[in-house]
Amino acid sequence: MPAAPRRSISLQRRLLLSVLVCAPLVWAVAVVASVNHARHEVNELYDSELIRLAREVQSTLVMAGDTEAELPAGHGQSSGRDGVADLADLAIAVWDRQGHRLLNDREGAMLEYRPDAVGFVDQTIDGREWRVYYLQSGNGNRLVAAGQREHERDEVVWGLTLSQLVPWLLTLPVLLLVLAWAVRRALAPAHALADQLKNRAADDLAPLAEPQAVPVELAPLVMAINGSFSRTAELLLRERRFVADAAHELRTPLATLRAQWEVVRRSRDEAERDHAQRRLDAGLDRMDRLVTQLLALSRADSADASLLTTPIDWAEVVERAMNDCLALAGRRQIELGCDWPEDGRPPLPLRGDPQLMTVVLRNLLDNAVRYAPEGTAVTLSLLPTHLQLDNAGPPLTDEQMRTLGQRFHRADGQRETGSGLGISIVQRIAQLHGLVLQVGAGEGGQGVRVVLRPAPGWAAGSGR
Repeated sequence: MPAAPRRSISLQRRLLLSVLVCAPLVWAVAVVASVNHARHEVNELYDSELIRLAREVQSTLVMAGDTEAELPAGHGQSSGRDGVADLADLAIAVWDRQGHRLLNDREGAMLEYRPDAVGFVDQTIDGREWRVYYLQSGNGNRLVAAGQREHERDEVVWGLTLSQLVPWLLTLPVLLLVLAWAVRRALAPAHALADQLKNRAADDLAPLAEPQAVPVELAPLVMAINGSFSRTAELLLRERRFVADAAHELRTPLATLRAQWEVVRRSRDEAERDHAQRRLDAGLDRMDRLVTQLLALSRADSADASLLTTPIDWAEVVERAMNDCLALAGRRQIELGCDWPEDGRPPLPLRGDPQLMTVVLRNLLDNAVRYAPEGTAVTLSLLPTHLQLDNAGPPLTDEQMRTLGQRFHRADGQRETGSGLGISIVQRIAQLHGLVLQVGAGEGGQGVRVVLRPAPGWAAGSGR
């Protein structure tokens, strides 16, 4: 059984999920950073107080003399949580040079005597973390220690953090609702564009709103859609025109073939039957040529220039094109010639579709042979920079130059049969390969010269 198609998540839901996931993560990082910053600031504040307390005790002992004493019992207690630090979390102790305790409060009795300690020392006393500052006297006779429990500092840090975090947590639902509304409102133009495309008729290829009327992010999408509509409309118009022209052009030879067949079928005179059969054969040849040209034109119109990447082998292309024209050249006694670059230089480098380029040369050679005077020559020259085809036909008039390349258009007074599509096909294929077709008088103003050369800005060998 085929796997069920995966249902893609909407852009709106994706944005909301991203916000719901990223916002807590960002807040968690912000909380960690805030806690670390607050802890740093609180440590600086309380460390400064411990240093000041130790120095004040040191100065007091110097003025009062070294006397062993104990601070009153009430020094380490407070009457209640009145918004200041609990004094039970502070400790003071003083020792002499021999390590005898000279002064301490109740909590200070737990502090360790460390004669070599200088500055801050983190200690664990009765399972509690303390931060103790040791201060040596100038003569080394006294050691003062001022300590504080880490718990007191943590209370301050978390109190500051929670005072900022709680309001944000309480407003989180409101914030998410506002974000959902903002995301939906921001994506409203995308939903409107989707609705416009969903409700559009299959044959409605009118452009969408101008890119200036939509958000900047949607402007490239609107431009791409409008470009696709334009190309599709052009393709449909070309196909409709092709079908209409083909139907019109096929109607006449089919009617002629039917009439000639009726003549052949009903004719009782041998000469009349032979004449009708020859005309029927000529009509079939014209029909075959017309259908071949129509197929070539259809293929040229539907070709994609980005896929034309095969290096062109001119020897193979020229051989196939000339072989296709040999019968016509023999009937009209036209001498076909081909000139290659001198000194072994390669002809025009080109990448594209060899079969399409064969169609180009076959059509050019066919036209040159058909409209050249009988018994003359047609010469194809392959040069390093361009392709050139010369015949001895009469130069084209201004009217013929203006109508050159129009589909199904043939000049009046032509004795040779044709479909009026040859030059149109050549121009289309040349455009796909980055070439331009130039038609004019030959050398010295005699004959007709057709040139295929790279278009301006064409890179050698690229075909575009």
